[in-house]
Amino acid sequence: MILGILKEPSPETRVSLHPEAVKVLTAAGNKILIEKGAGSTAFLSDEVYSEAGAEVKERTEVFKDAEMVFQISPIAAEEHQLLSKGKFLIGVYQPLVARELMQTLAKTGVTLFSMDSIPRITRAQSMDVLSSMSTVSGYKAVLLAAANLPRFFPMLMTAAGTIAPAKVLVIGAGVAGLQAIATAKRLGAVVEAFDTRPSVKEQVESLGGKFVEVPGAVEDKSAGGYAVEQSEEYKQKQSEMLEKSIVKSDVVITTALIPGRKAPVLVTHAMLEKMKSGAVVVDLAAANGGNCEGSVNNEIVSVEGVTIIGNSSLPASMPEDASKMYSKNVQNLLKLLLKEDKLNLNFEDEIIKGTCITHDGAIVYEPLLK
Repeated sequence: MILGILKEPSPETRVSLHPEAVKVLTAAGNKILIEKGAGSTAFLSDEVYSEAGAEVKERTEVFKDAEMVFQISPIAAEEHQLLSKGKFLIGVYQPLVARELMQTLAKTGVTLFSMDSIPRITRAQSMDVLSSMSTVSGYKAVLLAAANLPRFFPMLMTAAGTIAPAKVLVIGAGVAGLQAIATAKRLGAVVEAFDTRPSVKEQVESLGGKFVEVPGAVEDKSAGGYAVEQSEEYKQKQSEMLEKSIVKSDVVITTALIPGRKAPVLVTHAMLEKMKSGAVVVDLAAANGGNCEGSVNNEIVSVEGVTIIGNSSLPASMPEDASKMYSKNVQNLLKLLLKEDKLNLNFEDEIIKGTCITHDGAIVYEPLLK
């Protein structure tokens, strides 16, 4: 097939296919077109892509000639007219949130695969973009916290006395949370972690963190590894228990998300008032409303003497490795979609079925049909 790589709109700095993937895909007989400068913000030049086998083109040429178009961010509304029936579009589209956009794209006749909808099953782990990008977010969140905290992370023995280690609380022990725990421990902090899923306790403790457990949590294995909505009684107990840990922490990193829902508020204004002056909260759920009251997406604000960093797009701050990871996920999905130089739209395959949002003029993504 003819594959087309588009340049991402600012402030996104990643690129959807890395030169390493380009080499593999062209060797398999595919033709790859890339928009001029598409990899520049990820420190990947047009020359590097040309050497890998891609042809550098203008954006309009990529849209016109490519049968399968790649752009991480949703393409602009004015470009929908460039998508003719039968073309394929692969990116991160958040179908449960952008429902109107899904209707619009269905009308174009394009077949959309949204990488954030990859089923969370063992066979699809190598394609799981959310996990890959959460690894970046969890790591970078700790570095941001350390850079903004007015004290050291590790315990230090100095001629001027002993400096106690920073106390870090990580809320949400998914991929981002576990990476945050590991990074904070490497920097020498004392780490606690909370999650509504008791099953993650062992993972938290294996990384050196103390698990803050609130009895009575409901866990649903069918939720694909995500936390699920809890009862009001549990939420009250959770809030009381969390407050004790939040108030004594120097850093709080929040990662709690429920797919298709507004992020739960876990750090209230009342809790912020009781936190240490100079403490830092990094809210990775800021784009979905935030886990912390007062957080603003893509901004750093101060509330009651606490620095709140609202950032849900940290992968774009590490574009080189983030692009390589995202690209590998896409490449592994293409192994399913392109078999023996032919397109394989096997909707009996749960990965293809679960990731395809629109096809042949209609929405086919089951969660949107309910």
